Amino acid sequence: MKRLKLEKSIRLESGQTLHNPQIVYHTYGKLNAKKSNVVWVCHALSANSDVFDWWKGLFGNGNLFNPEDHFIVCANFLGSHYGTTGPLSINQETDTPYYGDFPEITVRDMVSLHFELMKFLAIEKIAFLIGGSMGGHQALEMAISKPNSIDELCLLATSAVISPWASALNQSQRMAIACDPTWGDKNNNAAQNGMSVARSIALLSYRNQGAYNTTQKENLRETIYPSKAASYQEYQGKKITQRFNAYSYWHISKAMDSHNIARNRDTLENVLASIKAKTLILSFENDLLFPYEDQQILYNHIPNAQLKIIPTKYGHDGFLIETGTISKVIEKFSSIVNFNVPEFA
Repeated sequence: MKRLKLEKSIRLESGQTLHNPQIVYHTYGKLNAKKSNVVWVCHALSANSDVFDWWKGLFGNGNLFNPEDHFIVCANFLGSHYGTTGPLSINQETDTPYYGDFPEITVRDMVSLHFELMKFLAIEKIAFLIGGSMGGHQALEMAISKPNSIDELCLLATSAVISPWASALNQSQRMAIACDPTWGDKNNNAAQNGMSVARSIALLSYRNQGAYNTTQKENLRETIYPSKAASYQEYQGKKITQRFNAYSYWHISKAMDSHNIARNRDTLENVLASIKAKTLILSFENDLLFPYEDQQILYNHIPNAQLKIIPTKYGHDGFLIETGTISKVIEKFSSIVNFNVPEFA
C-alpha cells in the first residue's frame, strides 16, 4: 500500500474544498519502457485498492492480469474507509475528524483524484481500464473525461446513470443507519448496528431470489422457523462493521446516487458516443442492482462496443465470482492480456 498526499486543494462538485487530500493506492508489476502495459482498476462500493485480495482469479500471479506482464494500479477512492481522505480523516480547519461534517462527494470527485494519481505516476495512457458496479461508474467517467488516454475499457455490471431503483435501495440503507441512536456521534464506531442493517438490505440486491433459495436452503420438514438465511444476513451485517465505518458507507452511497454521465454535459447518447476506447461491456444474469437494460444502453451508444452476458446464479455479485468466464471473455477481446514485456523502464 502506498500513499500520496497532494500539496494542493481540490474543489468538489458541491463547491466545497478539500485541502491536501491523501490518496491510498496499490501498484503491482513494473511499467515497461514504452509505458504501454498499464492496467487501471476502479473498485466498487466497499472494496479497497488491494485488488489482488478481492478480485482473485482475475488479478494476481498466474492470472489474466498479473505483475509479470502488467503494471496494475488501483486507487482507494475518495470518501472510503481504507485510507484515502474520508470522514475519519482530520479536517484541517478544525484539527478533528470530519465524521458527519465530511463534504458531499460525487463519482466525478473520485475520478479527479484518480487523475491526480495518474499524473503523479507519469501515466499518459491506460492500456486497459476496468471497473465493476460503482467501479464501472468511475471507469466510465475516466473514459469520458480523457477519451484519448484510454485504449481499452471493460465495464462490468454497471450503468450510465443511477436508476431510481438503485437510488431507492441506497436511501433505504441510509435510513437504516440514521435509525441507529448513535448516528451522529463523533466517534469511529458510530451507527455500527445501523450499518449492519444497511448491509443486509444491500445484500438482497447483490444476489437474488434464486441464489438465496439455493445457498440458504434448509430442511423445512424438521424446522419450524428457518434460520439459515436469517443467520447469513446477520453474519454479513456484522462482518461489514469489522472493516468499515458508517460515515464512509453513508457518503459513498450518496456518491453512487450522483452518478449521471450526462450531467452538465450533453445528452446521454452523445456523451457515450464520445468514448474512444475499444469497449467491452459485461452483463450478469439476474442482476437486480444493475440489470441487463442498463448495459444495453451502454452498448447501444458507445461506438463499436461489445456486449457479453455472463451466466451466473449469483446475480450482481457474479462480477466478483465468475472470474474464470470473465477471464476467457476478456482474453478474446483485449490485445494486452498476452503481453510479453521484454524490458522495463
